This record gives sequence, C-alpha cells and structure tokens, in this order.
Amino acid sequence: MGEKTEEPTSQRLSKARQSGNIAKSTDLSAAVDLIGACILVYVFGGYLVSGMADIMRRLLGDASLGQFIDKNASDSVLVWAFTRGALMALPIMLLMMVVAYAAQFQQVKFLLTTEPLQPKLDKLNPVTGFQRLFGVRNVVKTLTNSAKLVIVSIIAVMVVMTHLDAIAGLPMLPLVAAFGVVADMVFHLIAWILATLLILGYADYMYQKFQHNRDLRMTKQELKDERRNDDGDPEIKARRMRRAREIAMARAKQAVPKADAVVTNPTHFAVALKYDPDTMAAPVVVAKGEDWMAFRIREIAAMHGVPIIERPPLARALYANVPVGRQVRPELFEAVAEVLAYVYRLKQKAAAG
Repeated sequence: MGEKTEEPTSQRLSKARQSGNIAKSTDLSAAVDLIGACILVYVFGGYLVSGMADIMRRLLGDASLGQFIDKNASDSVLVWAFTRGALMALPIMLLMMVVAYAAQFQQVKFLLTTEPLQPKLDKLNPVTGFQRLFGVRNVVKTLTNSAKLVIVSIIAVMVVMTHLDAIAGLPMLPLVAAFGVVADMVFHLIAWILATLLILGYADYMYQKFQHNRDLRMTKQELKDERRNDDGDPEIKARRMRRAREIAMARAKQAVPKADAVVTNPTHFAVALKYDPDTMAAPVVVAKGEDWMAFRIREIAAMHGVPIIERPPLARALYANVPVGRQVRPELFEAVAEVLAYVYRLKQKAAAG
C-alpha cells in the first residue's frame, strides 16, 4: 500500500468530516463545561439557596412531632415543592446546555451526519475490540490521563500548602470568619484546578488535531488516484482536449481569413478582430488562441494577407476578457479603434500604390 507520507487533501478531510471522523477533545469540552457550571453556581448560588430555604420552610414549617399528617395536604405540598425546584433549576440547566453546546461547537462547528449512528459489523468483532482495547493508542491515552491526574493533584496540594497557616488558625476563629477562610481557600483551589484543566484540555485538543491529520495522511498512490478521479481519466481528458483544439482550429480557419486584423503578444497570444460598421455596433473577436493556437492563427492570417499587429497589452486584455463571438468591451474601444484605423490606412496606401 505504500507509506502514508502525503498530507490529506481537502476532499479527504471533507469526506472524513461527513462520516463523523473529526478532531475533538473531550478534555477541553469537560473543562469548559466545569468552568461554565462553576460560574453559574457563583452567579445563581444565592438564588438557589434562598429558593431551597423557602421549600424547606414550606415542607417543615407546619410539621410538629406527633402531629397527624394529612395525605392530600402533603401531596399538594410535594407537588408545589417539586414544581418550585424545577422552575428554579430550569434556567440554569438551559444555560448549562448552551455552555455545553458552545464547547462542542468551538471544536466541531456545525455538522449534521448520521453515519456514526449506523451499525458497523467490525465493531462487533471481539478480536478487533480486544486489539483496540489494548492497543498502543489506548495505552498512551491511559498514561496521559494518569499524568493529568498527577498534575491536577500536585496543583491542589500546592494550593492547600499555601493556606496551611490559615487552616491551622481555623479552630481559633469565629464560625463566620472560619467559613470565610474556608470559602476563600476553596475558591482559589477551584480556580487553579479549572485553569489547569483548561490548559490541559487545549493541549489535548491540539494533539487530537495533529493525530487526526496524521491518521488521514495518504500514500502517493492514493493521491494520484484522487487526482485522477477529480480530473477524469488522462486519456479521455487528452482526447477531449484534442477534440476541442480541432474544433477551435476549424473555426479559426473559417474566421481568420475574413478578419480585419490579428492583434498579437507577439508570440503567446493572438486575437482576430472583425468590424463591419453596417452590421456591427462594435468590433467582434472572431478567433483567439494561446501558444500553439496563436501560432496557427498568425500563420493563417499571413497566408490570407490579414494584417498582424503587435500590441502585447491589448492582445492580453482581449484574450482574457472577450470570448470568441462577443463584442469588444467598452474600455477597450479606443485601443481597438487605433488598431483598426492603422489597418485601414495600410489598406488605403496599398490600394493607392
């Protein structure tokens, strides 16, 4: 099959994307989700605590030890508590869904495909599954996850070590002050851990992109086959080109002898012009060609006495901008008129002589 040394083409990348084979990092998505969840808890924490306190007061406010509990009343209270809790949690859950979607969209962009959902028999093969489970890639992934766990643990220990004096002084502080110290330490701990997870997630995302690109590399033969499929069979393409050249040559043999002038580059381009004031509003390009075709147009023009005028900028402009059979564009009128006027003067001198 050959060694895969060639970078994947845009077509190969597009096919892989349509099949659901894309580069993404679950670690980066998880880090973004955790950061979003912590921000939402920080913003809506007071609202949630007060709401839960209201629910608990309603549930326990009328209860007393030994009091008979009315089933109908308790059912209505439970329904109210469940509804109140759901209404409190709903906006936070919706915002969390937006955060999760944004974390995935940042990596995947918009993609709608059902191919990953289609059953594949090779996934049911126990031999293939065993090889995939104990393959080199899974071993590397396990070691990487272990390294991440060690890094996060070290960060957590370092943060706690910086707060040892505050932790040692907690027994001597009032309850509210001690709670503030613990909250400050937890905040720093969470911030450092989330920052570490975000950095590790981004590094994993860059590695996944590198690995994905490497997995999609192509052999030289695959690259040739893809180009052949895109461009068509070389023999058929050459046959079509020969046929198109023959048609263009036949048209040139008919049109060039009737032209008023041929404007050249002088060697790379040749454009045959014709103008009849009685039937045409502007000069018309009746034939044009490049390289070999330009040589044939000049040859036909010379055989039939059609003036050949060297105007490189005009020849390039006519060749690039005016199709065969179309009138000259208005911005080229002046240059073409000068050429035709020069040709008419030559014809008048030849007729007078």
